[in-house]
Amino acid sequence: MVRSSAKDSPEIEINVHTTPAPSTQSHPPDQNHHPHEEWQPWLVPAIFIINVILFILSMYINNCPAHSRSCIGLQTLHRFAFEHIHENPLLGPSTSTLLKMGALDANKVIIEGQKWRIFTCMWLHAGVFHIFTNMLSLLSVGIRLEQEFGFAKIGFLYIVSGIGGSLLSSLFIRKSISVGASGALFGLLGAMLSELLTNWATYANKLAALTLLVLMILMNLLVGILPHVDNFAHIGGFITGFFLGFILLARPQLDWIVPPGYYGHPMKPQYKLYQHILIVISVIALFAM
Repeated sequence: MVRSSAKDSPEIEINVHTTPAPSTQSHPPDQNHHPHEEWQPWLVPAIFIINVILFILSMYINNCPAHSRSCIGLQTLHRFAFEHIHENPLLGPSTSTLLKMGALDANKVIIEGQKWRIFTCMWLHAGVFHIFTNMLSLLSVGIRLEQEFGFAKIGFLYIVSGIGGSLLSSLFIRKSISVGASGALFGLLGAMLSELLTNWATYANKLAALTLLVLMILMNLLVGILPHVDNFAHIGGFITGFFLGFILLARPQLDWIVPPGYYGHPMKPQYKLYQHILIVISVIALFAM
């Protein structure tokens, strides 16, 4: 999530994501286990395209040459030239342009009632470096999740996590504006963790999968220690995605699946008791938030 510390200040703050590697899930051999249907991902690529188009649109609206003589790449990019590095070190539009297009501003949300900014800010990016790192994270994490769980669940998880990140950010960040998909991306990471925990029995290499995922999450969260980073959006998105993962991504037990030619009732319930408990706890936690 990018933050500009004041509307009239040239300083831009960014969270730089390390690129999360997709977790590897391997199921233990089981004669009654049928491989889960793999979805053809289209939503995550669509989100990628929308973000890129909106960044290009923000550069067009910004029109740096119209108000500055110190644009970067003016002779080559013309209207799409970047703001001077003192205005935006990430190679992007001005703070005022981002605010005009829907950046998160807590004062405008709370005082002026512009609640739509909680949603629109997650589709904007402050610069080339910002959108590059975020979209790399989106593709590396989102594609795998959409292949396994489908566009409806992952799309809902992405949007709600982004809103959760924006809400927490607006509660604690009052003197700056924020843009970026960080909250939504951390929601996907949180959902990956809860998916691993609730579907623990389906993983063959449990400790290896858990270690890899925890390291991935810690690497991304450690970015929040850097100066000028809005870590509240990360935390809000992660918590939201973590609880949603228990609700949306639980899988049936391996031996619940009925083999071909068997017409009786499954010998075991579809979901284990602890999965039901985690779902109930997650629903309560989300409503409490």
